[in-house]
This record gives sequence, structure tokens and C-alpha cells, in this order.
Amino acid sequence: MDATRQPEQRPGDGDGDRYGVLLYYKYAEVPDAGALAAFYEEHCRGLSLVGRVRVGPDGVNATLGGRMAALEKHIAEMSSNALFDGTDFKLASCEDPVDEKVARECGFTSLSVRVVKELVTLCSNPTSAPPEISSAGKHLPAAEFHSVLQNVAGTSSDAVAPVEKNEVVVVDARNVYETRIGKFNVPNVETLDPEIRQYSDLPSWIDEHTEKLRGKSILMYCTGGIRCEMASAYIRSKGEGFENVFQLYGGIQRYLEKFPDGGYFEGKNFVFDHRISVGSLKENILGACLLCGSSYDDYSSRCRCSHCRMLVLVCPTCQDSSKEYVCELCQKNGKEHCQTSTKQDCEIQIGLSEPSGFEKTSISDHSVTSKVPWSNGKVTCYTDTEHLKKLRILCLHGFRQNASNFKGRTSALAKKLKHIAELVFIDAPHELSFVYQPIQGHCSDKPSLPSATSKRKFAWLIAPNSSFNTEQDWKAADAPFDPLQYQEQTEGFEKSYAYLEKTISQMGSFDGILGFSQGAAMAALFCRQQQKTCGAPRFKFGMFCSGYPAPVGDFDGEPIKLPSFHCFGNGEGHDRQIANKASTELAGLFQQDRCSVLEHDMGHIIPTRLPYIDQIRSFLSSFL
Repeated sequence: MDATRQPEQRPGDGDGDRYGVLLYYKYAEVPDAGALAAFYEEHCRGLSLVGRVRVGPDGVNATLGGRMAALEKHIAEMSSNALFDGTDFKLASCEDPVDEKVARECGFTSLSVRVVKELVTLCSNPTSAPPEISSAGKHLPAAEFHSVLQNVAGTSSDAVAPVEKNEVVVVDARNVYETRIGKFNVPNVETLDPEIRQYSDLPSWIDEHTEKLRGKSILMYCTGGIRCEMASAYIRSKGEGFENVFQLYGGIQRYLEKFPDGGYFEGKNFVFDHRISVGSLKENILGACLLCGSSYDDYSSRCRCSHCRMLVLVCPTCQDSSKEYVCELCQKNGKEHCQTSTKQDCEIQIGLSEPSGFEKTSISDHSVTSKVPWSNGKVTCYTDTEHLKKLRILCLHGFRQNASNFKGRTSALAKKLKHIAELVFIDAPHELSFVYQPIQGHCSDKPSLPSATSKRKFAWLIAPNSSFNTEQDWKAADAPFDPLQYQEQTEGFEKSYAYLEKTISQMGSFDGILGFSQGAAMAALFCRQQQKTCGAPRFKFGMFCSGYPAPVGDFDGEPIKLPSFHCFGNGEGHDRQIANKASTELAGLFQQDRCSVLEHDMGHIIPTRLPYIDQIRSFLSSFL
């Protein structure tokens, strides 16, 4: 990587109390990723910074928010480390997060530091080796990038440009929901928009369009630059005819700083923090409402495609008139819109005490309605349940539980979700022995036995070399129960996976999966394996309560591409069985722009009181 530009610290104007956002990345060999991640954890928390930090053997990628003074201290600290020589620290002053729903979804209400295998995953196939980052395209600073475009557009005769006129093609390395609201538009220059849902789809698009790229001078751009590093290296790896690849250094963000009037960039730059997007002085609107086609470019409502969960643009008027939204990519693949309701029709309006990170969902046209009191005391118009298809959710119990036991423990949850969800409980395939922890009685030295009528207990994962006796006789445990025993339960996944596949084929499809404790760990493993074998999990969503990343196999650094809801204790000693850090790590394994986290103070349970139940209900309602 030839980034030799010195860090540019802009807003040192005495307004250190203002809020700011900092973005930077650095490709470099990291000798000890774990140690560096631990440093980030301590250092950033000490400065009260929030956001996302990913540390891998190939470098660091960070998006942080906090007070400007704290962010400037962070820049100074990282700049003193030789590892970050030449790093472009992109610091912008902005307003404090005012929309907590957006801030929570974008990861700007907490700090997430995670060790990953690679900073960005260009290819979803774990067997494909990533291109060498040393082969990345040449960096063009914003002024030089603009000069090239100006020269090719014919508006300048003396621009300094490394390419010849009419040999330039511009490639947008971003996702389609980003390009909807802003992109480069240059006269006489062909601009290619791959129209991809996610970055890992880009290699396939490049492979399919090699003839459009061969022999051209290719100018690439993305939000901040990191995606162009791998993508440009991938193009150049194709050999002869693909040598002339250039990338906008610092991305659209640096370009708009250099050309505040927008230059050749039209619309707004989509960003992955609470700001949502950043525009130029022109303030032109490039996007359009998915339903009515009116000019619109605001993603703050977080409306999503009902099929693939990708963000879609839906204006406020149309948000009140459609049950589901189908993005343009799903429409091309034959997915259909659901029926729309009229203005006078009934809709669900969930009064959230705390925003959940998912959009409000309205209900399609039905003639029969009833008044149903929600748990927050508000009476809202609700569609008659016999006309409303409920979500069918497969529920996985925890270690040494069974379906009946878990059903009983979640009866309050099932009752409060009865209008929108059907919970289906099954036993795990590994039957466990009747083992108990001896407790000395008050009046006898002989340990008291549990009830002999106890039901059988099961597990999804077991410890190696476990010997289980399924006879109906109680046996005293050899040692005290270890609260961290879940870390040693590393066997039995293959049997459980096959069992779940067979169960689902026999019981019919499910909209989602819910797991508790070890059940949550198994649910995550199951979704990960489905993604590996089928390309994507077969569920619309997953709910992971008091979960943890099971020490089984390897997640390959590829996020699980499933809308997910993570519910666990808040780290103040309220869950003594699964540490808050473990549940946070599990949440970090899922695609972050589809991940919603609920931390509570209720212990090792699934909470059903306010405001928690409203957040659970809101998440599920977005899939009706």
C-alpha cells in the first residue's frame, strides 16, 4: 500500500465538546491482533468512544464516535504507533446522535472491538484466497481524481492525468442502496454501477464484466477507500489488460471535503454511522421512493426489503400504505409485492419505550379488526388474528433442559406474542444423565435426592468423552457444576445439525429461529453452516437470547447474513451463567447493519416486562 499522506486533523478549532465521527483503516501486518484489540478496548472505553473496531492480521478498520477532544486524543495516540504511519484519519464534526433507533442499528450506542480474519471479505467463498493487498490500484488524491475526470470530460485542456481521453471507465465499489442516493456522474465517461447487495458479490460482477474493463483505465471509488483496496487488487490480479487500476484515496468523504460543491459527485454519500448520509452544498436529491417514485433520499426510517432485508427508500406517505417492500433487485428476481392497504386501513403502531433499530410495519387490507391492548397500556387497532399469518419460530432450549421445560419458562413470552408469533419447541438430540449437585440437608448428613419423577434432559452440544447414562436413576455429580462448562461443550454438532435439518423438513418451514443459552449458540452454528452450504440461512431472522459463540469450528471471518436480535444481561452481574462479553461476541458474528441488541438487567432469562417486550415485538413485527 502506498499511502504516504500524513494524518489530516481538521476540526481542531476549540469545539472539543462537540460530537464527532472518525473513520480510518490501515492495511499492515499486525503481529498480535488479540493484543491490539485489547488495547483498543481499554483505550477507547477510557475515552468514552463508541462504534466499531475490527482488528485482523492484515490491519485495522475503525469507525468511532464521541467528543471531538476524545477523538483527537485517539488520533494522537494511534499516530504515535509506527503501525499507523501514513494513515488517513478522517475526522468530521457533527451533531450528537438524536435518533437512538438509527444510532443503535449503526452500532453507535456501544463499543464493539472484534478480532477478524480479514478486514473486509471480498469473496464469500472461504476456499478462495483473497488477492494480495500489495497489488491494489494506485491511489489518486481527490484533486488528481477530479483532474482526470475533468480532462476526460473535456472541460480542461491542461489537467494532469495519468490516462488518455476516452479510455476511462469509472466503477462504483459500493452496494446498491448506497448508490441510490449518490454517485459520480461525468460527461463522456462510462460509470458502472454493479448493483450489488453486499461487497462479497463484487467479484462475481467483475468476472461477468471483464470485457467492459479489459484494456481500460479503471477509476474506482467507495465511501472511505477501504473497499477499493481489495477490489482493485482483485481486478489487477486478472493480469494483462487489467494493469491500469486507480482508486480515489480517502473515498467520497475526502472528495467532498476537497470539492464542497460536489464536483462530479451528485447526491449524498451514504455513511455507516448515525449521520446516515453526508451531502454537498448543492443538496440535490438523487434517490426516489420505491413505491411512488417521488424524489427522496432519507434512510432514517430504516425501511427494508421484506425478502432480503436490504434498505429501501420509502417516503413518509408510502410508509403508511404498504405492508411489505420489495427492493428492485428482488423484483428483478421475480419477487412480488404484497397487497397494499388504504389510508383508512388498520396498522400496527407499537409504542416503543426504546427504539429497536427496525422500522414500523403496517398491515395489509383486512375488513375485520379488533381492539387489542398492548403491554404498554395503549389500545391500538389490530387486524383480526384469523386473517393475519403469524410468524412461525423454531425454539431451541438451553443445556440440560427440554422442550416442555423451555415452553413453560417462556409461557409469558408466548402469551405476549400470541397475536404475531407461534413458538414451536423441540428437544435436542443428545440425552443427558440424571445428574444432580448434592446438597447437605439441615437435619441429616446424607445428601438429599431430587424428585425421581424428573423429565429427561437434553443438549445440543456436549463435552468430549462424555459418558451418559439415560437410566431413570439419579447420580451425584463428580464435581461442583462449573458455570463455564459451556466452553468445554465442543462435540455433537454434526448430529444436532442433521437432526435440525430433518426436523425442519418434517415439520415444515419456519420464519425464524430462537435459541436460549446453548440453544442460541446452536442456532448461530446452524445458520452459519446453512450459509456455508446453501449460500444463506433459510430463516428470515434469528433471535439469540443469553447466547455465546460456541467453540465449534470456525466462522471464517464471514458475518452471518441474517437479520438478528440479541437479548442478554447488561454486564453488571445480572447473568451469572453467560458473560455479557460472550453474548456481545456472538452478536458481533452477524451482519452488523441487520443486527439489533437488547441488554437488560433481568438475569439468565428472556425478559417480558416493559420496555423489553416492546422491543422484541417491534423486531418481530417487521417480518409480518
